[in-house]
Amino acid sequence: MSEVLYMDDMYLKEWDTKIESVKDGKFVVLEKTAFYPASGGVEWDTGKLVRKSDNKEFKVIYAGKFGGIISHQVEPENELNKGDDIHCMLDWDRRYLLMRYHTAAHVLSGFFAKELGALITGNQITTEKARIDFSLDDFNREKIVELIAKSNELIEKDLPVETYYKPKAEALADQNMVKLANALPPDVENIRVVDIKGFDYQADGGCHVKSLKEIGKIEFIKADNKGAKNRRIYYRLV
Repeated sequence: MSEVLYMDDMYLKEWDTKIESVKDGKFVVLEKTAFYPASGGVEWDTGKLVRKSDNKEFKVIYAGKFGGIISHQVEPENELNKGDDIHCMLDWDRRYLLMRYHTAAHVLSGFFAKELGALITGNQITTEKARIDFSLDDFNREKIVELIAKSNELIEKDLPVETYYKPKAEALADQNMVKLANALPPDVENIRVVDIKGFDYQADGGCHVKSLKEIGKIEFIKADNKGAKNRRIYYRLV
């Protein structure tokens, strides 16, 4: 099992490690990794690995999590081996943008939960735009626009964003901890919490900015009524 560095340092851009295994010549497991794998509707990190023995570079074009293990797809193929010493570098511009989008999603979901009692039923975060699906009885476009405006007002207050851990039983006993509908408790002893201080906290294993002003501004794109109670909003950051 890799040591997952982004869980405690989301601003780490470079690190050294060894290759733990290679499958099919292109799927690499690292002893330590800060590459965020596609998870929770958030896109994956990209970047590169540099083999220390000859400084040859390998692009990381995808990161995914399979059976609890983070795997990195690299190119060129069939050149890396178990035990190789590696220097790793994230595509930081991409990662940082995804961090901003992810924290923006927490701001939005916080307002939807507080004011409408809505839970998230799905989301997709890319570097170009994002969407969030909510379970809501009414499709009220004006209220959605109002909550996005409130979100931007909160962002201007620049609240700090902290991460910490709570024992699983204590965390799951808190009804405000989970904003996802039908979320299954993770099989871990301690739950990682992302806390927008004084506003909202959620159980979450992803990457976030340290303060709200780093998000920028949320721009509303559109809202769709997907039937039954499913409402979908699209937004971008500007």
